[in-house]
Amino acid sequence: MSKIGEPTRDVFESGRRGLSHVGVRRANERTVLTVVGFNAGVSNAEISRLSGLAPQTVSAILVDLEREGLILRGPVLRGRRGQPATPIMLDPDGGFAIGIEVGWRHMDVVLLNMHAQVLARHHVDYAYPDGATLVDTIATVIEQFTGGLRPEQRARLMDLGLAMPGDLAAGLDALGAPAEQIALWQELDLVAALGARTGLAITRLNDGNAGCWAELIALAPPRPANIIYVLVSHFIAAGIVGDGALWEGPTGNAAELGAMLVNPAGGRPQLAHRIASIWALRNSLDAAGHDAGAMPARDLDPDLAGAAGWMNTTAQALAQVLFNANTVVEQPLVIIDTVLAPAVSARLAGLVEAEMARLPSRPHGAPRVIAGQLGGLAPAIGAAELPLFRRYF
Repeated sequence: MSKIGEPTRDVFESGRRGLSHVGVRRANERTVLTVVGFNAGVSNAEISRLSGLAPQTVSAILVDLEREGLILRGPVLRGRRGQPATPIMLDPDGGFAIGIEVGWRHMDVVLLNMHAQVLARHHVDYAYPDGATLVDTIATVIEQFTGGLRPEQRARLMDLGLAMPGDLAAGLDALGAPAEQIALWQELDLVAALGARTGLAITRLNDGNAGCWAELIALAPPRPANIIYVLVSHFIAAGIVGDGALWEGPTGNAAELGAMLVNPAGGRPQLAHRIASIWALRNSLDAAGHDAGAMPARDLDPDLAGAAGWMNTTAQALAQVLFNANTVVEQPLVIIDTVLAPAVSARLAGLVEAEMARLPSRPHGAPRVIAGQLGGLAPAIGAAELPLFRRYF
């Protein structure tokens, strides 16, 4: 028997039942691919049961999908009750996508296949993103990635997801970027520039939404329908999955949880961005004489003198943010990532859960809090996964 708040059915099985009608053939193909993609090794009969489609319809669709190079059939499983079953799975070479996160202090680029496996990765740290050279840099990395693909694989690389903060240009002054860079970013249409340079279909995404999606996919089934996601990066990136849908909002920048006011230690309320962020950690370390501005985020130590209280203050601030968000999203799973070392992320998740337990109780109790599996790479991975999902599933 499951505990209250724990999912009993994977979110990708809910509300995705197909229709046996000629006019919705493509929708039924997507339904079948979704079942196969999130239930590797599923049989024809199981696909029919999970999708609601007739067995004959499923069989015909699988023939088409196999012809298109999107699925593979495994060896027949014998020795079971009933007819021998043939496991169906996605062909890893069925589709490829590139995901890019252009962050405040770093950039990640990944190449993913249909199994969401990271085939190549490029990471660079910088003081601020250089709008004058960024397109050339990304184009060079993509050329390196595609050079490792066979011609038939390159033909299946059609999508590029671009994850960025919603207000990157407006926040460059906080990085000490020169005025000409701020002016350049205000005029730069990065989506159009990358589309023209690469020939790929570009999808612009909020970094928090992309990270949220990546961590949702990384969960073992059954995945919950409600998730609150927080990434402690230079500022806070966040995302929400509610009732199985990613909350992107009209502008694609919904779930700006870092803009919530918090008051973790008394005094005047502040934006969570200014307390529970790597920006705040760097400031504390710099004030203590550590020259944190020159360090990659992964090498920052929140236990150094001058910043030893940062973890506790961050946990208190995030607990207040998540408590308030939990009044909107019922019984969520909370996932916390950071761009710091994995051990720091796990420790922070534990501190946040402990802080939430100290806040006023709600009828269904405090949500479960876990550390993410992908860390700072989550936005780039999600940026590749979302275009693939929307194209095929």
